[in-house]
Amino acid sequence: MKRLLNTLYLTRDGIYLNKERETFKVMKDTKTLMKVPVGTINQIICIGSVTLTPPVMAFCVDQGVSVVYLSEYGRFQVRLEGPTSGNILLRRRQYAIAQEPNTALDVSRSFVLGKLVNAKRVLSRALADHGDRLDQGAFTTTLQRYREARQQVLQTDNLDSLRGIEGELAKRYFALFDQMILNNKEDFYFKGRSRRPPLDRINALLSFLYALLLADCRAALEGVGLDSAAGYLHQDRPGRPGLALDLMEEFRPLLADRLALSLVNRSQVNADDFTLQSAGAVLLNDSGRRKVVAAYQERKTTDITHPFLNEKFAQGLLPHAQALLLARYIRGDLDAYPPYYWK
Repeated sequence: MKRLLNTLYLTRDGIYLNKERETFKVMKDTKTLMKVPVGTINQIICIGSVTLTPPVMAFCVDQGVSVVYLSEYGRFQVRLEGPTSGNILLRRRQYAIAQEPNTALDVSRSFVLGKLVNAKRVLSRALADHGDRLDQGAFTTTLQRYREARQQVLQTDNLDSLRGIEGELAKRYFALFDQMILNNKEDFYFKGRSRRPPLDRINALLSFLYALLLADCRAALEGVGLDSAAGYLHQDRPGRPGLALDLMEEFRPLLADRLALSLVNRSQVNADDFTLQSAGAVLLNDSGRRKVVAAYQERKTTDITHPFLNEKFAQGLLPHAQALLLARYIRGDLDAYPPYYWK
């Protein structure tokens, strides 16, 4: 299993990253804010107005260190990478599957099943832990629909129907999301997903976490030689990392949604960590981004035992483990792609 290397997040406007021998130096004007050994970093994520010096960019391209730029909204902007690596035969098989309706449907089912099971787990945990503060009838009804939907997913015979089931379940899931926000309801509330821009603090938090998770999934797929743009559940679109979006579906409830709820319910973020713009957009500010990134990184160090691999490793390696299993399935080494089910 790949060792969990660190992701360096650069979140403060106006900083820049320099390299001095075997050390990355985070700088603000002429002041050094932090030093990091280059050998401990396998990904750099820049959020907002951040600069990388030419020596840093050259080093990253040469050594395969992924560099991703996100906007202050958390929206993907650009990725810096060197020459494409990976087995060309693997990628050819990946592209061929998109032209095989039954095979593309099979792997898409697995992505949806992973999301279904993990989202259901989030709802059932909330009901078990805080049932006295929730609409138990609404949660019970939705959980029953999730149980019924699992069989529908297994029986559906086309991708459009599968996408319809996934969309319906996501709508039901988010209809209960506001109830799982248990603290500071005046500032933190959820009336439905809003993106580009997010229109409330919870949506700003979710969008930012999804952007971090997508970057991890994209890096994991490209690390095993797959093309992160050529997906199955998500249709091809210029500039869209379809396969990365496919892969992250099973992780959204576990690695993003639960963390967002935890940050709010434990008062680890507050209203002052967000900026409300005159046009209605809501953004995490520098303070908020630092808090969320620190919590995201800490959550990634939590150990889990993978039910299929029967191996214990840090939660942050889940995208890499699933990317490896997906590559094995595409090669033909596995009969099916096994999604990660949170227990």
